[in-house]
Amino acid sequence: MASDSDAVDPEATAREYYETVDAGDYERLVELFAEDVRYDRPGQGVLEGRDRLLTFYREERPLENGSHEVHDVLVDGDRVAVRGRFTGELDGDRVAFGFADFHEFEDGLIARRYTFTDRDAV
Repeated sequence: MASDSDAVDPEATAREYYETVDAGDYERLVELFAEDVRYDRPGQGVLEGRDRLLTFYREERPLENGSHEVHDVLVDGDRVAVRGRFTGELDGDRVAFGFADFHEFEDGLIARRYTFTDRDAV
């Protein structure tokens, strides 16, 4: 059994997600996710599994050279809701837009992630 000091902090992990994606540290990023992660982006294809997630971030993600500003983080057990703003580039054009993300944890890792924005592709 894990001690309290070994307990995973879902809020800290969710915040680390934004730090690692902004730093382009995709190998570390996928370690935050369960092997069978499901990343759902309404209006776009669902990404399933760490390998698929890594391919997306390395080769397919249309957002670049940006950063996430986290405004609100709400935690309910193993669920974390995050509201914020992304500023960067989308297909070479400067963009800034709001986002709402939901992270669901299992065994200390992000098992499901949902992203909502006013953009068609992220």
